Amino acid sequence: MHLFFQDNWEVEGLQTVGILLVVCSSLKLMHFLGLIDLTSEDSIEDDFELSTVCHRPESMDKLEEQTKFTKKELQVLYRGFKNECPSGVVNEETFKTIYSQFFPQGDSSMYAHFLFEAFDTNKNGSVSFEDFVFGLSIILRGTINDRLNWAFNLYDLNKDGCITKEEMLDIMKSIYDMMGKYTYPTMQDDAPREHVESFFQKMDRNKDGVVTIEEFIESCQKDENIMQSMQLFDNVI
Repeated sequence: MHLFFQDNWEVEGLQTVGILLVVCSSLKLMHFLGLIDLTSEDSIEDDFELSTVCHRPESMDKLEEQTKFTKKELQVLYRGFKNECPSGVVNEETFKTIYSQFFPQGDSSMYAHFLFEAFDTNKNGSVSFEDFVFGLSIILRGTINDRLNWAFNLYDLNKDGCITKEEMLDIMKSIYDMMGKYTYPTMQDDAPREHVESFFQKMDRNKDGVVTIEEFIESCQKDENIMQSMQLFDNVI
């Protein structure tokens, strides 16, 4: 991780770093929940019948139809989710606690907040198993456009259909805070703002001060590094 950010924390690499953080963070969350290994053959159908959970997920058959995961993959995902989140949902504070373990060298609370907002599609202050697998299905199994739309939604903090410099600056500051010492010695006080300016120079095609979803997708699709990063974890599970 250290070498990656030391070699790639350049102005031109902003978009790639942002996309990779979305995927890597999701991968870390899956690793934390024990979701990577699919070798277990034991059936956990009965996990969906546990009376102890406060939130009962949709049936696996229905989730299999709605996502790009197989029934067995959903079983493994649910087992890990239930083990760490026995109530069946994750609130924001728990989400932040999980991410603080991924990035102990920095302050991941703000980035975790933004990522939680992206997973909390119902905007009810909690992430259910359905929210979790719907998001992962897009990140890990979705088309390039699906993944880029999800990333855009993460950066579009007020969900008004465009990314402003203020929103991207908040994102970049949260990334620097999260990475902590891993950005040393390249981190300067004005580095987040420089990254934002580079982002807009590259993506704001009509120079109107905001980046639309169309501009974002078009720019990303023309960037070889971003396209490669979007395919890194195609076969994670």
